[in-house]
Amino acid sequence: MSMSLAGKTLFITGASRGIGKAIALRAARDGANVVIAAKTNTPHPKLEGTVHSAAQEVEAVGGSCLPCIVDVRDEEQVQNAVDAAVKKFGGIDIVVNNASAISLTGTLDTAMKRYDLMHSVNTRGTFLVSKLCIPHLKKSSNAHILNISPPLLMEPRWFKTHVAYTMAKFGMSMCVLGMADELKSDNICVNALWPKTAIATAAMEMLGGKDITKNCRKPTIMADAAYAILTGRSTGKFYIDEKLLREHGVTNFDEYAVDKNEPLAPDFFLPEEELKSFAKNELFQLFYGNEESSQSTPISVESVFNKIKSSLNEELVNKTKGIYAFHITGPENEVWFVDMKNGSGAVGKGQPPAGSADCIFTMELDSFIKMFTGSLKPTSAFMSGKMKLKGDMALAMKLERLMSAMKSKL
Repeated sequence: MSMSLAGKTLFITGASRGIGKAIALRAARDGANVVIAAKTNTPHPKLEGTVHSAAQEVEAVGGSCLPCIVDVRDEEQVQNAVDAAVKKFGGIDIVVNNASAISLTGTLDTAMKRYDLMHSVNTRGTFLVSKLCIPHLKKSSNAHILNISPPLLMEPRWFKTHVAYTMAKFGMSMCVLGMADELKSDNICVNALWPKTAIATAAMEMLGGKDITKNCRKPTIMADAAYAILTGRSTGKFYIDEKLLREHGVTNFDEYAVDKNEPLAPDFFLPEEELKSFAKNELFQLFYGNEESSQSTPISVESVFNKIKSSLNEELVNKTKGIYAFHITGPENEVWFVDMKNGSGAVGKGQPPAGSADCIFTMELDSFIKMFTGSLKPTSAFMSGKMKLKGDMALAMKLERLMSAMKSKL
């Protein structure tokens, strides 16, 4: 990493927050020019950061910045941002395709509007931004396209619970596979970078709850890994952040952990060799899928709900204020409800009598038992596809309180 990005111009999509912003700040420390190409013009009610606040941070650490309001689905907006970047900085040296949309839903639960969004942002957006920047990259002495996308592993476990999302992310990686060879003669390097662990971003917190971020690493690990790629000349590679940094001499990764005392959660789409390095705890088992079956335990659905009933009280109800319905699939095919909105609470079989449920959980018996015996957290069950959720996400996160109350009783 002896080369510097000083004076180089980076065009980074989705860089108003998270990994994209971290990469921008790392380059800016060298004195790079950064184009922040993102949608967020005004503050988002749930996600921190705008193109303007990110630009201020870039300039504060020594870089020059051009904030551009860009929806990567819109060809005209992308072209205008590319033209503005060339006019201001004289060219484009590096493209980082970071913008992405996510929905961890199965086929029947994926609305076509959400399917179209993921494919338009992830695959088409990556292709479009790359296409419009390539004429300028051809003029650069250090031309790169870097996609924040996973290695292409055609394994069922990465498809079965969220096939639409996997297809969209793999589309970004297929751009790497093709463009790396296509653009080799133009001296343009094309690579992919993916995190070994879950990364603590505002989007991750909104998706899986604040509790899950303690098992994550900070975006700075991806920024440092990206810097290693962008200051080299490799092409056609699918890098994993930790493995790459180890090859560059990094041995202590504690500085990247949100909480170094907590086990790290593996990200999706990891090769077997990377998954094996995780401790065989709950977070590991979510991906390996070889948990011990709960069928050997005599715990029944009815006994679990009887214990829930004995755990309810007015204080817990007042802290929760929600009605939950649980659809247990498989041979049982039962529906139970837990009313934590009225009085001192109530539990019963069938649909809730006090009105529609605020949250509906659908899961197999095995996952249901694990949740209420403390071996599987609701947020983890949702993130891994073991539990489907309809309704109020914020209210669903409060279910963790009931899990804690149940753990000592089952």
